Amino acid sequence: MSETATTRTNHATAADRRLFVAFELGEKEWKLACTTSFGALARPGTLRARDTRRLLDWLAKARERTGAQRIVSCYEAGRDGFWLHRFLQAHGIENRVVDSASVEVNRRARRKKTDRLDARKLLTMLLREALGEKDVWSVVHVPSVADEDARSLQREYRTLVKERTRSANRIRGLLANHGLAPERVDARLRAWLERARLWDGSPLPPGARQRVLRELERWEFTHGQVLAIEKERRERTKTGCEPGLEKVRRLYGLRGIGLGAAWTYGLELFSWRAFRNGKQVGACVGLAPTPFQSGDSERELGISRAGNRWVRGLAIEIAWGWLRHQPDSVLSRWYRERFARGGPRARKVGIVALARKLLVALWRYAETGALPEGAVLKP
Repeated sequence: MSETATTRTNHATAADRRLFVAFELGEKEWKLACTTSFGALARPGTLRARDTRRLLDWLAKARERTGAQRIVSCYEAGRDGFWLHRFLQAHGIENRVVDSASVEVNRRARRKKTDRLDARKLLTMLLREALGEKDVWSVVHVPSVADEDARSLQREYRTLVKERTRSANRIRGLLANHGLAPERVDARLRAWLERARLWDGSPLPPGARQRVLRELERWEFTHGQVLAIEKERRERTKTGCEPGLEKVRRLYGLRGIGLGAAWTYGLELFSWRAFRNGKQVGACVGLAPTPFQSGDSERELGISRAGNRWVRGLAIEIAWGWLRHQPDSVLSRWYRERFARGGPRARKVGIVALARKLLVALWRYAETGALPEGAVLKP
C-alpha cells in the first residue's frame, strides 16, 4: 500500500479516532495489543483470563489515552466461543471473530510464535481490513444464543455415540487379549462372561473380568444417555416449536434422510446461517474445489476440506444412501451415468461431487420447499 493511501487513512481515522484492539486468548492470561493507525506504536497488555472488569478498565484507559471515539476489536475463534463477542458488543465495541485457519503465518521452517506476536499479527490484519483491503481473513458468522443452544443436543449425541463405541472397542480388545470374541456388546455380556472359557477351559481371570465389567458399566451408562437423547429428539421433532425444527421436519420427510441427518442439517447448518447461493453452502462444509495454477502448471487439488468436518462426513454418507433410497432421482441418475461404470477411484470422486450437489439441493428444499428433482417423500 502506498504511503499516500496510508497517510490519507490515518488522517481519516484521526477524525473519528478508532482504537483497534486484538485479543490473544489463553487459558490463564489474555494478551492484548492496541493502536490507532499504521505507524503508531502498538501498546501491549496482559490481563487475567475472563476478567471482564479489568478488561473494561483497560479499554477505557486506552480509549482515554488515545482520544478514540469508538473501539474495533477482534479475536480468533476457539475454546472461548462467542460469549466474549456478545460481551463486547453489549458494551458498544465493534468486534470480529476470526477463523484461525485464515490468519496468515510465515512459511519459514522455523518461525517465531508467541502470544504477544500473535496479538500483533491480528492487530495488523485488523488495520488492513479497516483500510479497505478485502479477503484479509474469514470472519465467523456468530449465531444467536438460542441458535447456538439448539445445536447442543445433536452435538452431545454425537459425542456420546463416540464414547459408547470406544467403550465397546475396549471391551472387545480386552477379551481378544485372552482369545475371546463376544458376538455383541450389550447388557447380555455379563451372562456371556459366566459361560466364557479360555483355550484351556479355564474361566476368565478375575482381574480381567472385573476390568471388563467396569468398562461394561461405563458402556451401559453412556448407552442409557444415548437412548434418552434419541427419545427427546423424537419428541421435540413431533411437538417442538423452535424455528429450526420446521426445517428438520421437512428434511426428515425425505426418503433416505434419517432423524440424525435432519437434525444436523436443520439445526447445525441451515437454521441460522444466511446462505445466499449454493457456492456458499459447499464452501461452508469444505466441499468446494481447490484449483492450483502457477505459470504453466495447472491442476485441481480436490476439495478444500475447510469448514464443518462433521457435516462434510455426514454429507458423504447421505450421498451413498441417496443412491439406494432415491434411485430414480435426477442426481442418482447423473451419478450412474458419469461414475458408476468407472473404477473405485472414479466412484469416490463422483460421490463427493454428488454430496455437494445433494447438499445444495437439500438446502434449497429446507429453505423454499422445492423438492429435489425426482425425489420422493416417505410414506
